[in-house]
Amino acid sequence: MISETLKKAREYEKREQSKIPEAERPAYHFSVPVGWMNDPNGFSGYQGEYHLFYQYHPYGTDWNSMHWGHAKTRDFVAWEYLPAALAPDKPYDAAGVFSGGAVEKDGRQALLYTGVSEEVLPDGSKQVRQNQCLAVGDGLDYEKDGANPVITADQLPPGSSLEDFRDPKVWKEDETFYTVVGSRAEDGSGQVALFSSEDLKHWKFCSILDRCENRYGKMWECPDFFRLGNSQILMVSPQDMMAEGLEFHNGNGVVYLIGDYEKEQFRFHRKAVQSPDYGLDFYAAQTLETSDGRRILIGWMKSWDANLFPEGFRWNGMMTVPRELSLKNGRIYATPVRELERYRRNEVSYRDLALSGNMELPGLRGRTADITVELKEESYECFRMLVAQNQRFRSEIIYDPKKEILTFDRTYSGLRRDFACRRSMAVKARDGRVSLRILLDRYSVEIFVNGGESVLTAIIPTPQEADGILFEVQGKVKADIVKYELAQ
Repeated sequence: MISETLKKAREYEKREQSKIPEAERPAYHFSVPVGWMNDPNGFSGYQGEYHLFYQYHPYGTDWNSMHWGHAKTRDFVAWEYLPAALAPDKPYDAAGVFSGGAVEKDGRQALLYTGVSEEVLPDGSKQVRQNQCLAVGDGLDYEKDGANPVITADQLPPGSSLEDFRDPKVWKEDETFYTVVGSRAEDGSGQVALFSSEDLKHWKFCSILDRCENRYGKMWECPDFFRLGNSQILMVSPQDMMAEGLEFHNGNGVVYLIGDYEKEQFRFHRKAVQSPDYGLDFYAAQTLETSDGRRILIGWMKSWDANLFPEGFRWNGMMTVPRELSLKNGRIYATPVRELERYRRNEVSYRDLALSGNMELPGLRGRTADITVELKEESYECFRMLVAQNQRFRSEIIYDPKKEILTFDRTYSGLRRDFACRRSMAVKARDGRVSLRILLDRYSVEIFVNGGESVLTAIIPTPQEADGILFEVQGKVKADIVKYELAQ
């Protein structure tokens, strides 16, 4: 039986999303059908297709009562909207169905999510409770388990928060299901708890895989735990980070914890820490493993501290282009999914082009493009590439070869609020060369440096008529430039 709350959400999104013109949406990034979207949820394979759920408030463009929206794809580029999957319609999730994961069991699709409720304490005050709940369905409709919640905060170590316990990511190894859940330890800082189950209904606590100890932010949200190459990766989204050089920025971010894992003892040994994205708009990432063994990541393209979306729109929320992850020399690389290359059109290329001064190149315009620029070491002081540009607007990609710093600046992209506009990352030349792959969509820029060694993501609200691409070079540099249009 579909609840009236979920039925209402489905009817509303079906009616209202049809009123949003396709030309108003990004060309190849997933966007919410209508209303508000945040964290990706349940990113997983099911019966030969890949499903993406997401935190969803269909009725307005700000965060509010959380539902689960739903879509699926075969190639990570072309997405099909499906009806909303979950709504806050039970006592244990009346305050919101928060983030979670999905896994296949016996031909059915199981969703493990955080149910949020308010509990009245003996003194009459109210306190939020977050527990993990189960719903099972056929890829379209889902029934919540009668025994919910199936994991409660009381199962955590003594002193752990009963309120901050959320975002289960579930998977299966051999015949056992596992989930990692974000939590807050006795000292108030983040930790990740591991649980196991034989049937998804009865769970036992295994261990605390890692603790923040107030080193990387506070609460750790949206954990993920997966094998990559010869290492085990614990990925978390810390709240309230403090900046550290160019590696981590203030506010909410995402962190890779790279290490080893003793599976029998449920012990994770952290060896290195890395930022997955150095941009202005990236949070709550989640991964899946494809049928051909690739590890694919998708993230929410927004910052909690900057509610940025084009003025007057009735949708607010996009995801990044899904990214293939690999491990090289102890560092995690990310590149756009290879399926995106099938959507390339109209190649324009320049080889060994001498760039100096201000240059505009024939054939290089547009707002939906896949552009590769390889800079070959020469005597240049600064390289600038202006995108989404006209006489009034521009966003800048700036590389300083002496300082070895790449900066993105959206100050003049059309913002009307006092949001952060600049973000930088360390970029070293490799064999005297710096390679940039730049994905432009109608409202975003994603920059992949040196084959995915580093990534920077940002939203831009620039009007679509600003479609110029210009180069400004102090000195002289040789460059190979290849540009494709991208269209579904």
